[in-house]
Formats: sequence, C-alpha cells, structure tokens
Amino acid sequence: MKIISVGAEAVVYADERTIVKQRQPKKYRVKELDDRLRLHRMRREAKVIEALRQTGISVPKLISADEKTATIAMQLVEGEKIRDMLNNSNYQGLCSEIGKSIGTMHSNNIVHGDLTTSNLIRCNRDGKTYFVDFGLSLFSSKDEDKAVDLHLFRQALSSSHSRIAEKCFAAAIKAYKKSNSCWKEVLKKLEKVEERGRNKGKSGDHP
Repeated sequence: MKIISVGAEAVVYADERTIVKQRQPKKYRVKELDDRLRLHRMRREAKVIEALRQTGISVPKLISADEKTATIAMQLVEGEKIRDMLNNSNYQGLCSEIGKSIGTMHSNNIVHGDLTTSNLIRCNRDGKTYFVDFGLSLFSSKDEDKAVDLHLFRQALSSSHSRIAEKCFAAAIKAYKKSNSCWKEVLKKLEKVEERGRNKGKSGDHP
C-alpha cells in the first residue's frame, strides 16, 4: 500500500481496493491517555460509518477495525471529487442529492464534522455521491452541532465554488428540508451561528 495522506491525526494508505487509516500516537500525550483517545476516536468513526450505511447514505464499506493499532480499513471509492466537477450545469442535481443525505444524516443525529466538497466523491461504479472522511464525525442531537455542519458546508462552497455557491447551498437546503423533519430548528440555529461569525469578523477588524 502507498501513503496518500498524512494528517494531524492519522496516516492514510491505499491500494487498488482499500483505504487504510491509522491513527498515530502522540508523543506529547501520556501513553495511557493517548491510547484511550485514539481507540475512542477510531471506534466512533467506525460506528458512524456503519450507522450511516444502515440509513442508506452512500459511504465506504467498513472492512475491519483493529483496536490494537487504532486502524480502520474501508472500501476505496473510485470516482471524482465533487470539488473538481461541480459546475453551473450540474449543481442542482448534485447539491439536491447531497442536501437530502445531510438531512437524513442529521435526522439520525449524526454530524459529519468536515463537510467539504473534497469529502464528497461521485462514484464511478454506481454514479452515487459518497461521503468520506469521518475523522471529525460525532453522534449528536444538538441543533447547534448540525447547524455548524451546514455552516461548514456553506463555507466550503463559498471557498471552492464562489460563483455558484449560493445557488448550490439553496438547492441543498431545499432537499435538506424534505429529509429532516427538524429542519426549522437547525436553520434557526444556523442563522445564529453565522451571525456570531459575522460579529467575530467585525470585532477582528477593530481591535
């Protein structure tokens, strides 16, 4: 297998069929604490993936979880990142599909934690959009956590697809409302999250 990514928390390896994610020990932490944290986060990531599969959301198939090495192995999803293919002609269908899945995710009290168009892959095999990279995911019933998830997605769209970002987000939210019966509460909280962000930006401009 070859290394395809080295992050703050894990090294990711891949071959033709499999992705392997190994959480790395942190020397600055006490070993016993570090072992517990890595194991906890690895277990949580594996549980999130399995829970999402049960809801019908497209995610990589979990192959194994090794608690001794804090390593999980998953199916490699071959395809193109949404970041590299989203455009003015296909945003409606893609973002509606994504928004519906996010709504289903949130209605099952699962928060992705890193909703960017780089963590969404259009699969060559079945044409579906897969969610990947659940290292920051969590189980949460809090509207605040779900609102932050949507806020991060909106920021990612603005950063990578500025010309069509608002149209993309609107299409996603329209579908989100249909798959999450608690959408009103989440969107109210989203307004507050974004207002805090704007106020923080203003205060930063005037020390």
